[in-house]
Amino acid sequence: MIARLIRWSANNLLLIAVGVIFATGFGIYAVKHVPLDAIPDLSDTQVIIYTDYPGQAPQVVEDQVTYPLSTAMLSVPKSRVVRGFSFFGVSFVYVIFQDGTDIYWARSRVVEYLSAASRNLPNGVTPTLGPDATGVGWVYQYAVVAAKRTLAELRTTQDWQVRYAVAKAEGVAEVASVGGFVKQYSIVVDPSRLRSYSIPLTKVRDAIRSSNNDVGGRVIELAETEFMVRGRGYLRSVDDIEQIVLKEENGASVLLKDVARVEITPDERRGITELNGEGEAVSGIAVQRYGQNALDVIDNVKSQLEAIKSSLPDGTDIIPVYDRSELIHRAIQTLKITLIEESIIVALVCIVFLLHFRSAFVAILTLPLGILIAYIFMHALGLSSNIMSLGGIAIAIGAMIDAAIVMIENAHKHLERAPPDKPRTEILIEAASEVGPPLFFSLLIITVSFLPIFALEAQEGRLFHPLAYTKTFAMAAAAFLSVTVVPALMIIFVRGRIIPEHKNPVNRFLIWAYRPMIRGVLKAKTLTIMVAVAILAGSAWPASKLGSEFMPNLNEGTLFYMPVTLPGLSITKAAELLQTQNKIIKTFPEVESVFGKAGRAATATDPAPTEMFETLINLKPEDQWRPGMTLDKLTSEMDKALQFPGVSNAWTQPIKARIDMLATGIRTVVGVKVIGKDLKEMEKLAREIETAIKGVPGTASAYAERIIGGYYLEVEPDRKQLARYGLMVGDVQDVVASALGAETVTTTVEGRERYGVSVRYPRELRSDPQAIARDVQVPMANGASIPLGQVATVKLTTGPASIRTENAQLAAYIFVDVRDRDLGSYVADAKRAVEANVKFPVGYQAIWSGQFEYYERAKARLAIVVPLTLMIILLLLYLNFRRVTETLIVMLSLPFALVGGLWLMWWLGFNLSVAVAVGFIALAGVAAETGVIMLIYLDHALTDQKAKAARENRAFNCEDLQAAIMEGAVERVRPKMMTVVAIMAGLLPILWSTGTGSEVMQRIAVPMIGGMVSSTVLTLIVIPAIYALVKGYRLPKTSTAMEVGAEAAA
Repeated sequence: MIARLIRWSANNLLLIAVGVIFATGFGIYAVKHVPLDAIPDLSDTQVIIYTDYPGQAPQVVEDQVTYPLSTAMLSVPKSRVVRGFSFFGVSFVYVIFQDGTDIYWARSRVVEYLSAASRNLPNGVTPTLGPDATGVGWVYQYAVVAAKRTLAELRTTQDWQVRYAVAKAEGVAEVASVGGFVKQYSIVVDPSRLRSYSIPLTKVRDAIRSSNNDVGGRVIELAETEFMVRGRGYLRSVDDIEQIVLKEENGASVLLKDVARVEITPDERRGITELNGEGEAVSGIAVQRYGQNALDVIDNVKSQLEAIKSSLPDGTDIIPVYDRSELIHRAIQTLKITLIEESIIVALVCIVFLLHFRSAFVAILTLPLGILIAYIFMHALGLSSNIMSLGGIAIAIGAMIDAAIVMIENAHKHLERAPPDKPRTEILIEAASEVGPPLFFSLLIITVSFLPIFALEAQEGRLFHPLAYTKTFAMAAAAFLSVTVVPALMIIFVRGRIIPEHKNPVNRFLIWAYRPMIRGVLKAKTLTIMVAVAILAGSAWPASKLGSEFMPNLNEGTLFYMPVTLPGLSITKAAELLQTQNKIIKTFPEVESVFGKAGRAATATDPAPTEMFETLINLKPEDQWRPGMTLDKLTSEMDKALQFPGVSNAWTQPIKARIDMLATGIRTVVGVKVIGKDLKEMEKLAREIETAIKGVPGTASAYAERIIGGYYLEVEPDRKQLARYGLMVGDVQDVVASALGAETVTTTVEGRERYGVSVRYPRELRSDPQAIARDVQVPMANGASIPLGQVATVKLTTGPASIRTENAQLAAYIFVDVRDRDLGSYVADAKRAVEANVKFPVGYQAIWSGQFEYYERAKARLAIVVPLTLMIILLLLYLNFRRVTETLIVMLSLPFALVGGLWLMWWLGFNLSVAVAVGFIALAGVAAETGVIMLIYLDHALTDQKAKAARENRAFNCEDLQAAIMEGAVERVRPKMMTVVAIMAGLLPILWSTGTGSEVMQRIAVPMIGGMVSSTVLTLIVIPAIYALVKGYRLPKTSTAMEVGAEAAA
């Protein structure tokens, strides 16, 4: 069938030309419209439940909100893990779903279960769904700056002007504000004056609420005109609030200003930002909607910011502090340059080997056509152009033109040996038909052998599926073009003066070098195979020296510094420490800008406590760095410069950190989760694990969260005393919430802006437990009031600063940063250290998480995937040869491909990883192809020798077999070397590339390059030896025509 298709293609040039034009047109359209990104979207499907519970301690939030919601979400269909976070005044519940779950289906399921769970929550507490986005969607961050404006004014501009403009940008799910001061009206009451006027605090609260309202009175008609009736009552200023009447006494009104002072103050802050060590800043974060294209979203955000620039107050500017589009453009540029370099090198290989430009043009032309066809499939499936998808094409380029090379070379041989009167077209069709079918199968082997990559799941699956898709598309396109377009192009271009094989200097050199090798091999076949097996066995040494990791770090061009301080750090101290750190970082000449955040932004995608800092360090281009400086060295220098007491450092990169935090909750490379029942016991275990891990070589830092590290001013009601005065616990709690906690009682409406109004006691009555017990009054039913200390105990104590849960079980996290050590051996040592030093009580366990979690999952999956790959290759080889012997000969050559890959990895200091495994899987298909090409020529030569023996009327013998091997192996060495060199030359630009994304691509290319070297050497030597042994079994050493005749007569 393949031979008939080749003949049809060669005879229908016009139809092939029309098809090529259509494919080119659609391909160019696809190239222009395929979206760009740096890496594939690696985020899990996630739904966030965000609940505000103002003023409540973490334990209260956990007991009353997070735990009921978490337990309800455990039953949501397709949910994989439910992660809860209880912080001061806020609850986050993250429901993470199985791979492939549609985000909007997941949100609708969560809403169903949430409606039932909401009944168990306290009155007035309303959980809401977070945006249809994740922390990975923080694609653009900006700072609002002005030299002559306060932080409060800048925050007002961000909240009520800039934020809404950016939120309108297509693809933005939410815009989060952080930093600066949010304006608030603070009513500071004087308890002694309240007592003198006999006004309880609840009455103050009710009076403020009822004095802040606008109403409508329908319409009235005056002079044939309709007037809408409006009652104006909104509070608009400090003066309005001061004039609120609290009561009437002896004909005179008691106003709010008589018992309190009204101030404009900042609202409570849970997050701050700092820019370049120059002081606090106001920032906004554009959060990309799930499934949107990052580059389009960033462009839309920039357009919106540009549009509102002219309307901003004088002197106000918006400057970017994190822009992911720069990473995207750098990554795509790296791959573009690599693809161009590969194409040029492969083209040069064709020209040098064939020494006939027209013939080389056939192979060169099929390359861009195959890439365009791959792009058509990418566009149809909605894949983006990113490091991985373009990387799939990059590693396929050399193999894509293999069939064209061999077919052209075979055509040259046929033209040289054909009778002068035979039509040129017929010669070319026969040449193409001779090698076309097995070449088609060999390309199909490369294509199909990569399919097991689709079996990878979770993060590694999402990372490598685009690469597997594009490599599969590119190779499938190459296989299709080899039997359609290549024969047609051969008819057009393979003409003119063609240098004969024996005059081609490249071919002459190859034969001169290869002939003595094969002669030696045929004299010592068994020894050759034994030496090859010994070399294969020797590769166990470099394999034993290789470390292991999940994936090499992708250099994003931006460092992410994530230090953690001890709990209880005040927001003022956090701002001071953040500025000091940023000042130090900015002194490094490699740093372009530094932007730090402490605490959390106003978004459900940021569950960060105040003690957790996140600092974005934008780096200059590497050509502006100090000589000899590398990213690892720079990180190490910064880490040494940023050693503060009580601060544990961790270094990562923005996208990687957010993906890790989303998938596992651990922001470092390795993490340990202690699961148990009692927070105090869990903290004790976590500290013991921290101590044990710190002694393991390679530990850069280990930090166990201080769960019981929060500081509390605890007011515990005395129920007997409450009963004595006729009070309820709720009466005391109301006073605690409002007088001490600055409860927001209403919200002012000032045009498009909204600000809270809070009531509280003076600071001097809130800063000392004795003053609180003495001066804070609890109102009684008869209008009198008593000191809080008479009905409750006021004391300072400690408790949980935050509470984490994993599937509704309490969890304590230990964050471990690893440096100068591979992941696999490090975790093995760390596990042994923990087992030796930490004893877990019944009901407590440790779970190793972070990247190690992905590594273990990928390793288990690859244990299935790799054998499956080999089985597929075996099946396809058998379908091609239809004989077990030839199939096994090719399969036996595959292990030799491992040799060079393992040695080259050891020499370059690379670790085993998922990327390396992908490289070896790709190598298996390519190595099988070289074996197939060798056997094609050996079988053709064997057939010719058998025909020759039959013509001479004698039996086929060992001498004929050796002649066939010399012909098939030595005389046809050029096409074999062309395919190998084309594949290897196509991979070399990946090896020497240094741009963004090169770290991952090199791990795929190195096993392939090293493996191709060893595979080629051993295939050229070992396959002929095995072939000679197998085919020479029971063959006579010599025979003559006379002997044959005598045997026939007998």
